[in-house]
Amino acid sequence: MSRLTSLILGAALMGSAVTASAAEVAGNVTLATDYRFRGISQLNGELSPAIQGGFDFATEMGFYVGAWASNVNLGNAGQIETDYYGGFKGTFNEDVGYDIGLLYYGYPKDNVTGTDYDYTEVYGSVTFKGVKVGLNYSDDYFAESGEFFYTYVDYGFDPIENVTLSFHLAYNSFDELQAGLNLDPDVNGDPIGDDNYTDWKIAVSTKQLGVNWALAYVDTDLDDDASCFGNEDLCAATAVFSISKSL
Repeated sequence: MSRLTSLILGAALMGSAVTASAAEVAGNVTLATDYRFRGISQLNGELSPAIQGGFDFATEMGFYVGAWASNVNLGNAGQIETDYYGGFKGTFNEDVGYDIGLLYYGYPKDNVTGTDYDYTEVYGSVTFKGVKVGLNYSDDYFAESGEFFYTYVDYGFDPIENVTLSFHLAYNSFDELQAGLNLDPDVNGDPIGDDNYTDWKIAVSTKQLGVNWALAYVDTDLDDDASCFGNEDLCAATAVFSISKSL
């Protein structure tokens, strides 16, 4: 983890400690038919369920820190992703809220090729009556691919009691998309694909029998091998079913 990441997460934790008596710890665990990150399968397009989980420590003042992990299948990038984050969230009034923070993505076994797959993002978002608009930025994205911007809009509502319908639309912008991102170890050297793409998701969820059930349709506008890291199946439209439990 970079020194900047450690300092910011440490500051968030120190701020949380001030109000530890008014803090809470929450955990979560999820079983899903795929792990789609920004529209792209992290399981190499294969039928391989994702087992995910994490925990959060938050205070009434708005400071929070957390950790999350999932199995992945990224070839040379290893078999597990571990994320650490910290930030501050609050509200301007009863209708408008905000969230700012730092997020570190780690791949503990990414040293096969010598490429550093780990990266850090700063993020911020504003919510207004069910609509969330956000931006994530990395100065050196996954596999040392340079600057990256992720802008998105989320919206969710309950059409009927205990059923939530949500929508997600995002734009991914790369400074330089290199073959180092390709999941096919035989491809290397030249820039590949587009320097941007769009991803979207429509999901319906409900809570029954003490767990959350969700079914999502996930897709991108990447529709061939050349633009999707050597395997168009990674970016093709799919349905993702998940079961999750808050602890």
